[in-house]
Amino acid sequence: MTPATNIQDKPNGKAPRETVTITDNRTGKQYEIPITDGTIRAMDLRQIKVNDDDFGMMTYDPALMNTAATRSSITYIDGDKGILRYRGYPIEQLAEQSNYLETAYLILNGELPTPAQYKDWEYRIIHRTFLHENVKVLMQAFRYDAHPMGMFISTVAALSTYYPESSDIHDPENRLKQIIRLIAKTPTIAAFSYRHTRGLLYVYPDNDLSYTGNFLRMLDMMTQSKYEPDPVKTRALDVLFILHADHEQNCGTNAMRAIGSSHVDPYSAMAGAAAALYGPLHGGANEEVLRMLTQIGNIKNVPDFIERVKKGEGRLMGFGHRVYKNYDPRAKIIKRTADEVFKVTGVNPLLEIALELERIALQDEYFVKRKLYPNVDFYSGLIYQAMGFPVTFFPVLFAIPRTVGWLAQWQEMLNDPEQKIARPRQIYTGSAQRDYVPLAAR
Repeated sequence: MTPATNIQDKPNGKAPRETVTITDNRTGKQYEIPITDGTIRAMDLRQIKVNDDDFGMMTYDPALMNTAATRSSITYIDGDKGILRYRGYPIEQLAEQSNYLETAYLILNGELPTPAQYKDWEYRIIHRTFLHENVKVLMQAFRYDAHPMGMFISTVAALSTYYPESSDIHDPENRLKQIIRLIAKTPTIAAFSYRHTRGLLYVYPDNDLSYTGNFLRMLDMMTQSKYEPDPVKTRALDVLFILHADHEQNCGTNAMRAIGSSHVDPYSAMAGAAAALYGPLHGGANEEVLRMLTQIGNIKNVPDFIERVKKGEGRLMGFGHRVYKNYDPRAKIIKRTADEVFKVTGVNPLLEIALELERIALQDEYFVKRKLYPNVDFYSGLIYQAMGFPVTFFPVLFAIPRTVGWLAQWQEMLNDPEQKIARPRQIYTGSAQRDYVPLAAR
């Protein structure tokens, strides 16, 4: 594959063409493929054939590590520089100055709301938080020790049966109604699942509270006549929710788009996205960090653990990322948030181990050379644990804010005329044609 030469290399001084020239050494033929936004279209490779019966050239990319499957204007990431932006706004500015509902509006609509728009948006969300009573009955049918994420996924999927009109995905107003319902109801579903695992009565929403304050109330309310959420914890959840709202084409988002491409209702598609998030390599990563820190046990054991990791005898959880080859910008924000939370809850005893682990790893050539920096999962689990959440609830806390990202990506996919039902190709490696042998003759 020979890219077009630079203008200074051309004797006639003409500007270079935005193309790449491919020579097929099997046939000697050359093909000029257009380059757009630094990419070539995979379908343009289909013209490269040995003969007319040949299917044509395909690309092979397990896990889609170097394949762009969509154009998106929602989230921008520069992994080498450690940059994350929603609709152009730096994540640092949003985490410091915004709240989750305002950021959710931005992600969905592309612009920050005016005061009037925000007031209307907040009202529509806050006043859709209640669940149908039958949903509560459905959730009560789960075993007393059911995993809260399993309850969350199942209940989100079940909502499609309560709102059959949601299947009309091509009506923008109807779509918006379902989007508002999902953003509003996911904290209630999550809180009910949490109370279920603790054997407590479900607590209904209080529309006088903020989005995150109401969530804390539904989790913690006991015998108080009026629950007042802790402002530090409320703000910490807002920050964590902002940081987790969207993250480009990750596993869960890819699932949301792939399932949604069949034009199923958003509740069913989102249940699939949440199921992807359930996996330990996705939404369960911060749980693995806590398990690692617990196994280390004491700050004096950190150097020995580091050496064992370098020998391949263990894994350094919470470091490194498929996208980021620099310090995850979300990790820096979460580290500051942790300091605020620990002032209220008391310091998590694992924090000392985490800080020492981070200090050594950031100085050790082995990890620096491999660009293994702390990611968002390294400190988020410590915060959640300090706030009293069990580790089984961590992926649910991830799914609540990611709801808006999934829905924004789903809506963008539906409005993209280039998108069709997802249907990747494969390279067949099985047997060639063979004849069936009757059972008695085998």
